[in-house]
Amino acid sequence: MERDLGKEIDALKEQMEELMKIMARQGNGKKPTSPEDRVEVMDHMHPDPHLKELMSRLCEETNRKKYTGMVTYMGVFASGGHQQNWIRNQVDTDRLLALIEDETAAQVLSCIGSQERLNILLALLRKPSGVGELIEKCGFHSTGQVYHHLRPLLASHLIEEKSRGVYRIPGQKIQGIIMLLAGICDVVDKEYTAN
Repeated sequence: MERDLGKEIDALKEQMEELMKIMARQGNGKKPTSPEDRVEVMDHMHPDPHLKELMSRLCEETNRKKYTGMVTYMGVFASGGHQQNWIRNQVDTDRLLALIEDETAAQVLSCIGSQERLNILLALLRKPSGVGELIEKCGFHSTGQVYHHLRPLLASHLIEEKSRGVYRIPGQKIQGIIMLLAGICDVVDKEYTAN
């Protein structure tokens, strides 16, 4: 029986939204309650007037909904003959922080937290590959080494077997991996860390 990952993800999103509503009703989520917790609109964030307007609306909506913050992002990635586009608008940061509280973030990061697994993800971002190609591209010495690192990536659904012995990253997972790398870039960027 073939899985419909899109439907599964939609169902999980609905369940997560319902859990967040329940948490908010129970007071478990941090919601701004005082003026110092409100988000301020900063007029000089970016020279582009369109981006300034988007940021202003994001700040206003954050305060209206009484969230601690919101994130909007978009991207495009093309590799291996496929293109992935994404736009996420007004993602509640309390929902993102909950990923730490419920240990989801730790599980995902531990799954990909080795150079060998990151090398596999890099190779598969560039092109779906078989085990033999992964040995060559990633510097492994045996198929056993490759399978050792493929297992947790497969179990977490970050990769899938496209056809017999050929692995790929499902389209809906590509944006998460690219955005995770964008976040790491922000963390290590000297322009941001020096201030």
